[in-house]
Amino acid sequence: MRKMIWMMFLLCSVHSAYAEPLRTLKWEDMVPADAPPLPPPTALHDLNQLADLLAEETGPAAEQQYPNAPVVPELHGLTVKLPGYIVPLTIDDNSRITEFLLVPYFGACIHVPPPPSNQIVYVQSEGGVALGDMWQPYWIEGLLSVESFSSDMGDTGYRAEAFNIYPYVFDSPAIK
Repeated sequence: MRKMIWMMFLLCSVHSAYAEPLRTLKWEDMVPADAPPLPPPTALHDLNQLADLLAEETGPAAEQQYPNAPVVPELHGLTVKLPGYIVPLTIDDNSRITEFLLVPYFGACIHVPPPPSNQIVYVQSEGGVALGDMWQPYWIEGLLSVESFSSDMGDTGYRAEAFNIYPYVFDSPAIK
């Protein structure tokens, strides 16, 4: 019995030693170094009148400017941590968002044209995020794939299977 416990401990130790570390990404890390610079997002609306605009919004989604933007193949298969905002795609029976687009700024895909495809990640998560909590930024941790996905909200250059999702907390000494 003692030998069996020792073997299990040894196997777990070896697995942990070779487990890939979590790599924190910035959105600019997902754009190849030799890619041309991306233009800033263009607003579709005057957000000072947001309530009126939301009540009237029934038109088609804005057209994505760069649906086939170049990706960074070296990111494929990495376990990553990436911050962003959630654009829901699938909501389960418990009002949890289990499939969503992760985007770098609030309002992307809704009030501005979708970002380039290399700035959108299609995320799947078993646990998901509560529908009422989708307005704040989140960290996602998971396995990243360089793989496209297409939805009505925009095309992506990356996919992620998230094993951990939690609120992004901005901590700056300048804001205290």
